[in-house]
Amino acid sequence: MTDEMGTGARREPGSRRLVLWRHGQTAWNVERRFQGKTDIPLDETGVAQAARAARLLAALQPTTLLASPLRRAADTAAALADLTGLPVAHDRDLIERDGGEWEGLTNAEIRERYPAEHAAWQPPGGETSPQVAKRVTAALDRALDRLPSDGLLVVASHGAALRLGMCGMLGLPEEIWERLGGLSNCCWSVLAEMRDGGWRLVEHNAGTLPEPVLSDDRPGQDDRAGTRPPRPL
Repeated sequence: MTDEMGTGARREPGSRRLVLWRHGQTAWNVERRFQGKTDIPLDETGVAQAARAARLLAALQPTTLLASPLRRAADTAAALADLTGLPVAHDRDLIERDGGEWEGLTNAEIRERYPAEHAAWQPPGGETSPQVAKRVTAALDRALDRLPSDGLLVVASHGAALRLGMCGMLGLPEEIWERLGGLSNCCWSVLAEMRDGGWRLVEHNAGTLPEPVLSDDRPGQDDRAGTRPPRPL
């Protein structure tokens, strides 16, 4: 992580906000391929999604921008940086879940070749959900430690990484992590700081248009059927 992030003296907790923003669409999202740490760029639709979402997020007056260094997330964050004039810091602990042998395969191919691992949603040679949650939560904590007391941090990252990071920030026990749904491309969730120093989820999967959740998250989080329009922030 760079030193581009602002600093400021902290006062009583309860005023800071955290926006967790998933990157725009990629060709592999459309093809239902597991991306993981593979550096896939935004497609034309993803670029347009990032520009549209950036206009809404800029209205929230963010104070700090942070992103995964993978292009699909870094370029999504850059759309907001262009509007706000803020620099973007990058932290490799915000990259997507390491998919091991699954990266580049479609969901159907994974299910056919790795039936047991698919059922457990554990990619051979990849990361476990607790490992992802631990590193993403640590990255968010580091950024929040340097956020001004009334600051708003926007983090551009990835579907599974953000959902698991949210579970960590909210202090949810692992056995109920699957109850938190995933993020659609270029949608975001908002966490607000509580007076006891904890975090509360106040918006989830907010955005501008109804989008299916096409991500590297486990199948229960990839709810294409019956997807309702995300509620605008």
